[in-house]
Amino acid sequence: MDISQAQCPGCKQPMKITRLNCPECEVALDGEFEISPLAELSLENQLFVLAFVRHHGSIKKMETLFGISYPTVKNRLNAIAGQLDSQFQAPEVSSDILEKLARGEITVAQAMEELE
Repeated sequence: MDISQAQCPGCKQPMKITRLNCPECEVALDGEFEISPLAELSLENQLFVLAFVRHHGSIKKMETLFGISYPTVKNRLNAIAGQLDSQFQAPEVSSDILEKLARGEITVAQAMEELE
């Protein structure tokens, strides 16, 4: 299943991952789990990114693999980057929080909590 586009059949809102299960020993974790921005790309775009990384960013190799031109590879990479950029929201980092973290006054978890 392509989780990047999973929608509720009732209200059409995006579905969330709430259960992880080990098929071997049947241990299960329930909660709300986030997925990476790469996983939110369509399966086709995930495969494109995977091929690009596996071939060390060679646009020449991408042209050969996918049978597309240099401009098409560039346009596709730009479109994927645009999708990733729209999903990425960097937190505004307070230098005070970073200084506390550097001095060991707070833990990483506490710093993350303060940033939210």
